[in-house]
Amino acid sequence: MRVVKFLTRHTQKRPETRTSRRALLALTGALVLSACMPSGLGGLSSRINPNRPVTVALLVPTGSATQGDAILAANLENAARMAVADLSGVQIDLRVYDTQGDPAVAAQMARQAADDGAGIILGPVRSAEANAVGTAVAASGLNVLSFSNNPAIAGNNVFVLGLTPDNAARRVFEYAARNNRSQVMVVGEETTSGQLVLAAVNRAVSGTGASIVATETYEFSQQGIVTALPDIASSARSSGAQAVLFTADSAGALPILAQLLPDNRIAAPQFQFMGITQWNVPPATLQLRGLQDGWFTLPDPALTRQFEARFTATYGEAPHPIAGLAYDGIAAIGALLGTGDPEALSRASLTQGSGFVGVNGIFRLMPDGTNQRGLALATIRDNAVVILEPAPRSFADSGS
Repeated sequence: MRVVKFLTRHTQKRPETRTSRRALLALTGALVLSACMPSGLGGLSSRINPNRPVTVALLVPTGSATQGDAILAANLENAARMAVADLSGVQIDLRVYDTQGDPAVAAQMARQAADDGAGIILGPVRSAEANAVGTAVAASGLNVLSFSNNPAIAGNNVFVLGLTPDNAARRVFEYAARNNRSQVMVVGEETTSGQLVLAAVNRAVSGTGASIVATETYEFSQQGIVTALPDIASSARSSGAQAVLFTADSAGALPILAQLLPDNRIAAPQFQFMGITQWNVPPATLQLRGLQDGWFTLPDPALTRQFEARFTATYGEAPHPIAGLAYDGIAAIGALLGTGDPEALSRASLTQGSGFVGVNGIFRLMPDGTNQRGLALATIRDNAVVILEPAPRSFADSGS
């Protein structure tokens, strides 16, 4: 039985024009998210009545002054609505709360959601907001599935749904170790976020069979990268590195590094270039000479394409790159509610080991609040993505 769900919006009063929405169209070929959950799991979250609609609070950055947040908020909401429509036999009352991208407002909206009877909170996007929300509702026992990819905020009642650098680094390290490129030099940026990513990469290498033999950093500017190049090249040669892992993405230093390192004789076949960001975004990155035959990770391409096609057909525009996280969150919640367990939204239930299948592939939430995601391993040949190893379709297949 498909249940019709009602969507309610909560905002602070402010002069604002809401981005218009296209009507939700009939959906076909819905992706199914499954969970195999042991019965009788307890937890710290509030018990829910599985025979009544369960309120899910969606926190989005509508009203934020940050450029692009209006589109991001609309896409997250639309993806969540799509996921709700795809559920069968599960009753979800989706209520949307506008955070304005402000931690204080996000905390206020989270408290209101708790007062409104929410069984769980989905969102917000950024780390500071997620921290504030987790603290605001901790006493009420609500779990928070944030869209952040920052593992530093994970823990207690806050989970991160975003693709973390730990996941991508672990995948590429394992592949490198299996393909005789186990000695890796890491190249990252000298920024606060860059240091967090480098810490994640250092965590991820453990148990993969690979080793980090050198780490080089650069000041985050074009001149800073150029200045650091001689040291990066020298370290690659002297450390015995067989591979160079870049933490940068296409909007950062990746294009410059991919161009200038080969000019400094750091290139294939002696050195294998690897990355932990999606080198296919934007597509122009695929044309960079230095990245040809490099290795990088990406979410399950087949499932991602299917979601993008359905979203575009429904809403008339391609989804934001992280819109799928909202779908994944609703789908995971729906799968757990489908068990009929009053403790379906407890920490123990959320972290059941078999995980879920979302629009970006398999994922599972870990007891420490982080996540594991099944990723494909790809390369670039003739300016096109070629999959070297497909994304696993279960955690049994992933070897985890």
